Amino acid sequence: MEQVTPGDGHALARYRWWQQFSRSLFHLRLRIDAATFETWSVDVRIGGDEDGNVHAQLYRDGVNVARSALPAAFPVPGGVIEVAASAYGLKRCDYVTPDGARRQLVPDPASAEGRRAHLDRTRPGFSRALGTASVIVLIVALVVGVPQGIEQITTIPVVADTIGTFISPFQLPAWANISLVFVAIAASTERALRLRHNWLLDGSLFEGGE
Repeated sequence: MEQVTPGDGHALARYRWWQQFSRSLFHLRLRIDAATFETWSVDVRIGGDEDGNVHAQLYRDGVNVARSALPAAFPVPGGVIEVAASAYGLKRCDYVTPDGARRQLVPDPASAEGRRAHLDRTRPGFSRALGTASVIVLIVALVVGVPQGIEQITTIPVVADTIGTFISPFQLPAWANISLVFVAIAASTERALRLRHNWLLDGSLFEGGE
């Protein structure tokens, strides 16, 4: 986990419709005592800063109190908020208590994650079908893409001289390979909207795993 630094006290910005795939915003309502609640919010700009570094901002009742590069672990009352990202969005935004219990934070209703959660609540059958389709697409991309990648590696002279060459059983035209890449990216993005991440399906082809 990265080092957490103090926030500067700025107010949490309203979520805008054009930030659907560039910003993730999650909330956690915590009971402090019998009469007091606090809302903790995690704001992540997925695109990163000018150097490409992705940071999470932590807010308490709309006021910035901490900042950290990802992966982050923010101390909050009764536990920590853990945040981690993939190439497609967040893969974890959980409230973790000392006994190891986890609770995922609630996505802001205006965010892409919030809209995906709304679809899951209102049309659960379609939501499940969409999630299943995403997994199938990523399995196909893995099965087809890995042998082709190995073939490309074994065309390098030094590799070919050492272990020989490998011919992939899948020989797709360029347009089909490009289409498969875009469809797989869309599938991983859909899974990221639900904070689903598997190192093999979502990470091996395009981001190098965990």
